[in-house]
Amino acid sequence: MDVLPELDRLYVESGKVRWVFINFPLTQLHPNAASAAEFAMCAAKAGKFWPVHDALFKYQEKWAPLKDPGPFLITLADTVGLPRTQILPCLQSGETRALVRADAEGAAKSGASSTPSFYIEGGIMAGVAPLEAWRRVLDSIVAAKTGVGK
Repeated sequence: MDVLPELDRLYVESGKVRWVFINFPLTQLHPNAASAAEFAMCAAKAGKFWPVHDALFKYQEKWAPLKDPGPFLITLADTVGLPRTQILPCLQSGETRALVRADAEGAAKSGASSTPSFYIEGGIMAGVAPLEAWRRVLDSIVAAKTGVGK
């Protein structure tokens, strides 16, 4: 089971949890990660962050090793129905580069050292976890904040 859609359904859509995405491209491991992050932030400006995010992960094995991932990333815009006229000016201007850099610096300063990392009420949950682990953590926080389940 894919955990993120289930967490979204159980916690985000119900208003119990809010996702905030922070860029943390590990360019020493993945040289094209910063380009992908900038692409995703440009997509966000057009309301297509999550579809592009999902496409980046789905096709990571294809774009990650490329010497120049730009042309392939543009095809992902086509895949998610993001018009090139909306994404190209943003990418060409480099306007999201500072945002990605600031996110990465902030993540590193706050203790993140891997992806994915999740900030939960002042702590970090690093790595992939099964749904039940998430449920224990999130349900206990929701209960503590709302008094429900006590």
